[in-house]
Amino acid sequence: MTQRYFTKATYDFLTDLKENNNRNWFKANKDRYDAVIKEPALDFIEDFAKPLAKISKHFVADPSLQGGSLFRIYRDTRFGKDKTPYKTNTGLHFRHFMAKDAHAPGFYLHIQPGENFMGMGLWRPETKVAYQIREHIDENQSEWKKATRSKRLTDVFSLQGDSLTRPPRGYDEDHPYIDDLKRKDFMAGTNLTQKSIISKDFPEMFADYCNRGVPYMRFLCKAVGVPF
Repeated sequence: MTQRYFTKATYDFLTDLKENNNRNWFKANKDRYDAVIKEPALDFIEDFAKPLAKISKHFVADPSLQGGSLFRIYRDTRFGKDKTPYKTNTGLHFRHFMAKDAHAPGFYLHIQPGENFMGMGLWRPETKVAYQIREHIDENQSEWKKATRSKRLTDVFSLQGDSLTRPPRGYDEDHPYIDDLKRKDFMAGTNLTQKSIISKDFPEMFADYCNRGVPYMRFLCKAVGVPF
């Protein structure tokens, strides 16, 4: 899997797109988009299937153009004030195979000039699912501590996302893990550099980072009732 997928040309395109976010420019540069973003991303996804299967057979690396692991470049402009038609980032999401039928954690890679990161877990699960996770944390505190406080995880990742301002219903402020119970998002994330993403070593680095999150992802899968 050692090869270079993303390059400086990936970032140059995204920078130019931000400055020319309109349909005429994108149409004129569609071949460039295909060459430096879409095709490298699909190759990365396809090649990551084997390392991902070693992490867990229940997560999917799908290079399909419709509903696959690569997020579409086209923005949904129906409801927001921002009517620019294209995203100025590239997103790759390695979903749990049950993600279409249930809330389930996943791995995510975000590529954008000046804002590169990867994350894993669940972003903004519905209230019922959030309470399932909180209950699982409360009932398995030592397991949660091992999953989230181990040096192997914290050397790279931190728990991120928004939180409630007050303790969730049924939990006291003095609970030993009240900060975690207040979470609306159950995400672990880390910033990445452009230099690392365009290096030949990035596929191995990304796989290593995903592996570091195995106990965390296993805990979340168990909490929401899906296999790891």
